[in-house]
Amino acid sequence: MRQEFSRTGLLIGEEGLNRLERCSVLVFGVGGVGSHSAEALARCGVGKLILVDSDTVALSNINRQAVAYQDTVGLPKTEVMADIIHRINPSAQVHTVREFVLPENLSRLMDDIPDRFLPVDYVIDAVDTVAAKLAIAQYCHLRSIPLISSMGTGNKLHPELFEIADIYSTSVCPLCRVMRKECKTRGLPGLKVLYSREIPRKPAAHTDETKGGRPVPGSISFVPPAAGLMIAGEVIRSLSGAE
Repeated sequence: MRQEFSRTGLLIGEEGLNRLERCSVLVFGVGGVGSHSAEALARCGVGKLILVDSDTVALSNINRQAVAYQDTVGLPKTEVMADIIHRINPSAQVHTVREFVLPENLSRLMDDIPDRFLPVDYVIDAVDTVAAKLAIAQYCHLRSIPLISSMGTGNKLHPELFEIADIYSTSVCPLCRVMRKECKTRGLPGLKVLYSREIPRKPAAHTDETKGGRPVPGSISFVPPAAGLMIAGEVIRSLSGAE
């Protein structure tokens, strides 16, 4: 058993570690949620990681993203995350895709994944747009690929209110409400999600910064990372057989 993963092995066993080393996990979105999910997966010894994100690190990311430091501002998030993963586990294989996920390009992005990363054993959706989330959900459903999708983590202060559930069992979260309706319209029988029962807070200060035509949500250091770690935990328990 490798020394760096020996404490993990005490919980999931050597066979669990071996399973994780053989697994391939795809992370869509390397921001506040996805970057912490990817780091946790690497620290558990997941052998193959695929990172998809078009963005570069911004100063405003420093309050919550694992890729964000003063000296990484301006660098591609996927490349920074790949470097972090290799610093944790030099033997990990990492494939990076610097593209914005759209319904129109998802199939091509998946088809372009190198053979050594196939099959994909689990997908994490940590992107922001509803259209991309739905496209990922449909793609994974049709191919029976395990998927967990992150719902909204902005404008929240209570990570203890996060839970993992099927989309049709969710409440409170505005993004969940939209996703429930759209999943039903598309005939999706279910979708595993990480969501919060916390009512989103109204920002305490005005901002002119927008994203997707809407004011950017407030965020804080301990909420998106907690969501990312919970998602990673769900994936690790499933892939290692330690559920």
